[in-house]
Amino acid sequence: MADGMALTARRKRLPPEARREQIVDAAVCYFAEVGLAGTTRDLAKRAGITQALLYQYFGSKAELLEAVFARVYLDRMSPRWPGLITDRSRSLRERMLTFYAEYTGAIFSYEWLRIFMAAGLAGEALNRRYLDHVRDVLLAPLLEEIRFAARPDAQPEMEDLWNLHGGIIYLGIRRHIYHLPTPDDVMPVIERAVDRFLAGFAIGH
Repeated sequence: MADGMALTARRKRLPPEARREQIVDAAVCYFAEVGLAGTTRDLAKRAGITQALLYQYFGSKAELLEAVFARVYLDRMSPRWPGLITDRSRSLRERMLTFYAEYTGAIFSYEWLRIFMAAGLAGEALNRRYLDHVRDVLLAPLLEEIRFAARPDAQPEMEDLWNLHGGIIYLGIRRHIYHLPTPDDVMPVIERAVDRFLAGFAIGH
């Protein structure tokens, strides 16, 4: 019995970075399930650690949520997307479809969408920071590419692009938030949405 307990103790002695990653992984799952009002005490129980140990790695719940933000939002943002969006050697339609195929593949998950919705309802600044990042790094250059391709008398505004973007994201919300049926392959739906958008501004393939 003593040997078994000693073995268990040795298994639980993780290196600091591994322990930190374990806590962040547990926090992502926990906050996705219960929302951001969940407590660090309950999170620690779920993770099989003490609350005191959790606070050795994260000085506050806000600091822990920053780590969750980085894991769920920023780590899924590909550094190649801005270059893809502005690569005029490819058609605008092809660039948009490739981007949205990769983007939805990255964010259409239970954890991402649940935490995103929970943070929005809680009024967390995390969502605003993420949406500002999406606007500045992805949608603003995409809007410039669309305006370049559109006629001078058919210039879209940022709100038009947000409408397209939001409609695509709603596919994931229906699946993971409302648990409503959605196509297993969302790309045909996205393809039709992009084609309607481009046609609305007289942009051909």
